[in-house]
Amino acid sequence: MTATLSLSIIIPALNEAAHLPRLLAQLAPLRADGAQVIVADGGSSDGSPQLLTELAQWLSAPRGRARQMNAGAAIASGEVLWFVHADSQLPANADRLIAAALADGQHLWGRFDVLISGQPWMLKVVARMINWRSRLSGIATGDQGIFVLRSTFESLGGFAELPLMEDVQLCTQLRRISKPACIRQRLTTSGRRWETRGVWRTILLMWRLRWAYWRGVPIEQIAEAYR
Repeated sequence: MTATLSLSIIIPALNEAAHLPRLLAQLAPLRADGAQVIVADGGSSDGSPQLLTELAQWLSAPRGRARQMNAGAAIASGEVLWFVHADSQLPANADRLIAAALADGQHLWGRFDVLISGQPWMLKVVARMINWRSRLSGIATGDQGIFVLRSTFESLGGFAELPLMEDVQLCTQLRRISKPACIRQRLTTSGRRWETRGVWRTILLMWRLRWAYWRGVPIEQIAEAYR
């Protein structure tokens, strides 16, 4: 980051031993430059907490992505909070990209474009649609690596502790006070969700859940449908 903005990177995790080592290795240069890396673990049983001893600050948190991210934010020291999923792969110089995006004073938060890894060719189309929709709506998903000034995050009360759609809820609040900085360099996220459930089935499910959310369907019903 810049000399005037420090960075805390918060990673919610639950049984992510297969992905955390790669992500934490990518974050090592940022740590060397002064960034704080926090893994908020929701009770992993796969030994992943043992991976963190020298690579990140480990925090045991109540299970639930929103709760874990809020717990990480509560102990963060950085002026900028960057929420990164454990299965992410980062673009080069991501910290400098965030600093540049916030340097104009017009943006209080932002996100990256996303690329989805995996075999199905349709995942490339899905990623393009996510990026296009995000630019059009001003809403980002957690897969896009949302970053925000800590003061702004705290003024909004952090993530609503919902079982699902906590990222959409936060972005809905954020866009009322600032347009997102949309970084075109791509953060790669795992396509395991689409590959496990089927690409088309997952696309239709996510659109159905979002439509239900915007219609005001209780979030518990939406979370049950997702599960």
